[in-house]
Amino acid sequence: MEHAKHSIKPVGSRIFIGKLAGTRVFDPVGDEIGRVTDVIIVLRFTGLPTVVGLVVEVAGHRRVFVPVTRIVAIQPGQVITTGLVNIRQFQQRVAETMVMGELMDRVLAMRDGSGDVKIQDMCMEQDDRRDWYITKLYVQRVTSALALSRGETMLIDPAEVTHLRKSVLPQEATTLLAQLEDAKAADVADVLADLPEERRLEVAAQLGDERLADVLEELGQEDRVAILTSLDVARAADILDVMQPDDATDLVNELPEKQAQILLAEMEPEEAADVRRLMAYGERTAGGLMTTTPVILPPDADVATLLAHVRRKDIPPALAALVCVCRPPTETPTGRFLGAVHIQKALREPPQTLLGQILDDDLKGVDPTAGIGTVTRLLATYNLTAVPVVDENRHLLGAVSVDDVLDHLLPEDWRDADEEETDLAMERERIEDGGQA
Repeated sequence: MEHAKHSIKPVGSRIFIGKLAGTRVFDPVGDEIGRVTDVIIVLRFTGLPTVVGLVVEVAGHRRVFVPVTRIVAIQPGQVITTGLVNIRQFQQRVAETMVMGELMDRVLAMRDGSGDVKIQDMCMEQDDRRDWYITKLYVQRVTSALALSRGETMLIDPAEVTHLRKSVLPQEATTLLAQLEDAKAADVADVLADLPEERRLEVAAQLGDERLADVLEELGQEDRVAILTSLDVARAADILDVMQPDDATDLVNELPEKQAQILLAEMEPEEAADVRRLMAYGERTAGGLMTTTPVILPPDADVATLLAHVRRKDIPPALAALVCVCRPPTETPTGRFLGAVHIQKALREPPQTLLGQILDDDLKGVDPTAGIGTVTRLLATYNLTAVPVVDENRHLLGAVSVDDVLDHLLPEDWRDADEEETDLAMERERIEDGGQA
């Protein structure tokens, strides 16, 4: 790879892309537009890699593309743009490469035969025509002809390494995952969805079990099936074990029958039993939508106990807002369902108050065969975040949360569509359902 024929004229200091990630982006009058999440470059057969733009996360966690031609200045802690930003969701083009998403942690071979190096960062500079290029790679030796130099870091030219365009070795995702460490699962899912398929599978495989389970719940059907089926059977079963039963059921239902049965056999028996039970119901019924693990307590438990249970971080907020009160046993299917205690009601009571004294026994719950329209109307009519599901003998089977209803009411590709497309798709679906919710 040869250097560009014209000179590189630095504007201020070199800009390291790893430090640019997370930088706030402003318009010319000082209003914040969003934050940088990645830098898009084009890798050429000759010449330096060209910077073509930034990926910026704007309001609503939407990731948009800002062309480098609309960047007025890059300064410490801020990027200034012309203010003209296309708010359509970022979609990577075939010739484009994401620095943070695809190149960080890539292992490359030195052309001089001195060993392999791993990319830790990249440096971008502007030339005398105000075009931006990747001028240096900050790398760390991982193998070396001289053992003493292993682990050293250095700045090198892009032309000094091979396979920058295409990885030929397994690639870590340490840098990208560090950037996403505090991000919500839905935001991590957005980042994964933007990656090329091969890199998406690499990054997903390096997430912890619970983190990956949360992210899979936020991904579209095609992506989550591809990720789960790329894992070995034992790990895939572990992921399903830690997912909410209703989400695990949705995912298992999307798999080929033979593969689904293999995974169910590999899962923990108790978790697999929950999934099999939910699979018996229609997908758009209360039984098919419910989770079998809402917060359930007996009537002689007190408010202090309730607060301790809903405080657990594995309880989704929608389910934590409503506690089901049942006669023992308190594992689904439970003893007789007596009613529910709303978290706001519990917060107004002394800690020693028994739940049986503050029950909302008007909340009867729904039959597992009730359709999604019935569940939606109950949620809306009574301002609920979850609806209990009971059988004909008043045994609690589970609960349907509002987020699960929304997942099924929205079009399948709602995560990838813009607001206008989603609105149109929902309207079409409403019409096709005969005007029901």
